[in-house]
Amino acid sequence: MKDFDSKLATLITNALKEDIGNGDHSTLSCIDANKKGKAALKIKQPCILAGVTVAEKIFNHVEPSAIFTTFKKDGDEVQYGDIAFEVEANIHTILQCERLVLNCMQRMSGIATLTHQYIEKIKGYTTKLLDTRKTTPNFRLLEKEAVKIGGGINHRFGLYDMIMLKDNHIDYCGGIENAINKAYNYITTKNISLKIEVEARNINDVQTICKTATGKVFRIMLDNFTPQQITEALQIINKKFETEASGGINIENIKEYAATGVDYISVGGLIHQAQSVDLSLKATL
Repeated sequence: MKDFDSKLATLITNALKEDIGNGDHSTLSCIDANKKGKAALKIKQPCILAGVTVAEKIFNHVEPSAIFTTFKKDGDEVQYGDIAFEVEANIHTILQCERLVLNCMQRMSGIATLTHQYIEKIKGYTTKLLDTRKTTPNFRLLEKEAVKIGGGINHRFGLYDMIMLKDNHIDYCGGIENAINKAYNYITTKNISLKIEVEARNINDVQTICKTATGKVFRIMLDNFTPQQITEALQIINKKFETEASGGINIENIKEYAATGVDYISVGGLIHQAQSVDLSLKATL
């Protein structure tokens, strides 16, 4: 949590610097510097709400004494007309934070809403839903947080917290077995506590991994397999490794993939296909 808060503080600082620059001249030109005010976050369309906690941190980052009153929390299903929170602070603070708060919450709520829709499709199955690294540069922290709020699970956060041997790694390395052995030797020699996942592109890859990777690999990604091919692969794997289905999976066909019994399904679209929801921050006079 401390790591999240530290990264969020950096994100907020950089985002405000980008937006305010050498001054919020619209506000400076017409609002008294010491005047206090209130504003309310209004829901303009049904969604799974995400980013309330982030909004509070944004206002308190600029004005620690700001009073933030929450009416709806992250993960709540909200409707048009609902009020998520009210903030009381210096009007300069409210206006300087307004767009950053809305940008974060609209984007996060869109991701949480879409993730929730995917989760509803696979309810009753044991399969779990993962996100990917297909994120907006410098906004991954909050996009992945929104996935969690929507009910999904974060895959690796970056290139540093898991070894994932994908098609290009395998091809550049001269084959799947060579890539696995080199990766395993790497973490062993350097005494690094990293798990290794490897991509299989076909049934032959699955067979090779099962024969050579026991004790080295913890998960096999079945990339662009049909549900029928996944069923065949799962029989070969026989629970010796965790399994993940990826590629070509969307909200229309995810139920078919979950029905195979695969452990995880990763969907990049949770983030890069999500549409921001309509929210507004309005002065309350």
